[in-house]
Amino acid sequence: MDLSILVSNPLINISVLSWAAAQTIKTLIDAVKHKQFDRRRLSGAGGMPSSHSAVVCSVLLTAYYMYGFNSPIFALSFVLALIVMYDATGVRWAAGLHARAINHIVKYLEEDSPEGRQDLEQLIPRLNESLGHRMREVVCGAGLGLLIAVIGHLLRSA
Repeated sequence: MDLSILVSNPLINISVLSWAAAQTIKTLIDAVKHKQFDRRRLSGAGGMPSSHSAVVCSVLLTAYYMYGFNSPIFALSFVLALIVMYDATGVRWAAGLHARAINHIVKYLEEDSPEGRQDLEQLIPRLNESLGHRMREVVCGAGLGLLIAVIGHLLRSA
């Protein structure tokens, strides 16, 4: 199987670099904030900056550089970026709030009924509350992705 396409495709390369940069920055910010390193943040959702936004915006700008404004690839990248960033601040943010509320209810029920605690833990595992993003996290992720795309373009042009 020839995997050279993965290394020679700038759209794939820039998206992987953007994701890795955003996840690394997110993990470092979390480590400073909580004064401990949590390796789960390297692949976790939510937080500053948005890796989803970084990925789609880096692909968007790279598609523009490679194929131009009127290309179908740029148009598809643009629509995908809008959907991903809207979803991050809307649907996924609301899902995180729902997870927080459910976790609070489960904790309350566990405290109220210690004998039923084990049953509750098996029935309802602790839900991830960090799913979506605030607008500033999405904007910072988008900015990071655009910056990485510009740097990638300059390196390819040199």
